[in-house]
Amino acid sequence: MVATNGRTVTVFGGTGFLGRRIVRHLRSRGFPVRIASRHPGRGDRQFGPDDPQLQSVQADIQDERSVADALAGAYGVVNAVSLYVEHGQETFHSAHVESAQRVAAQAHRAGVDRLIHVSGIGADAASPSRYIRKRGEGELAVRAAFVEALFIRPAVMFGPDDAFLNTILTLLRRLPVYPMFGRGVTRLQPAYVEDVAEAIGQTMQRAETASTIFELGGPRVYSYEEFLRAVAHQAGLAPRLIPIPFAVWHALAWASEILPSPLLTRNQVELMQIDTVSSPEVPGFVELGITPHSVEAILQKMLPNSG
Repeated sequence: MVATNGRTVTVFGGTGFLGRRIVRHLRSRGFPVRIASRHPGRGDRQFGPDDPQLQSVQADIQDERSVADALAGAYGVVNAVSLYVEHGQETFHSAHVESAQRVAAQAHRAGVDRLIHVSGIGADAASPSRYIRKRGEGELAVRAAFVEALFIRPAVMFGPDDAFLNTILTLLRRLPVYPMFGRGVTRLQPAYVEDVAEAIGQTMQRAETASTIFELGGPRVYSYEEFLRAVAHQAGLAPRLIPIPFAVWHALAWASEILPSPLLTRNQVELMQIDTVSSPEVPGFVELGITPHSVEAILQKMLPNSG
């Protein structure tokens, strides 16, 4: 094990859904943590101002000087910044390629020992989906700038305060029929957000530094239809699921994107057409000694009348 005393880790995106869990898991392992965020006040509200080993700093990942300041004297860095909907200057390219490269280059320049870059299963620089393509291009840019970077690729993540399970539960309860993406055959392997954060904490603490990719998928692979039925069963619901062709979803998403806050984007529809399952050839939870939690087990805790 690596001694953590005084080895500060800077976490970009440390106030987000995954990021704030990463901060907690790093602190539980004894790392002093610097939360680098455009809104540092959020870190104080989420973690409290009393921990002397926890520091919130203002940082804009799109600004070179800002990134360099946030990395000054750091032992490690985790880049957990992600973007799911593009807004003006905030594009998949700016967030997942340019900013990722900026953090990696500045980390290398600052002499940071360890860089963990959070990407996603399926990241592929040759993908026709812009989101997935930019994720893949981002990994290549990070590796070029910081040769020994470690890559964490989670499957779709879930947790008590997520926008994934909670949205599905809300719709299952409210809709008389549930419109499925396509025929419901796309495969997914949801990962519990706390398990992903634990994996990142372990990876930061491990002794070896060779560049490695970890793909983190949960204990079960579902088809989309199986997943909806499993969630509904835990909630005591028996929904009618109807297949809706992807062409219809693309048209709905195109119309939705005209709105200031689109309910659905073409990028989200593209993601639902692609299997997001961990590769058996790539290390994952097992190699880190983590037994991942199932969706059903976490739903039992989330749902007041379950189990």
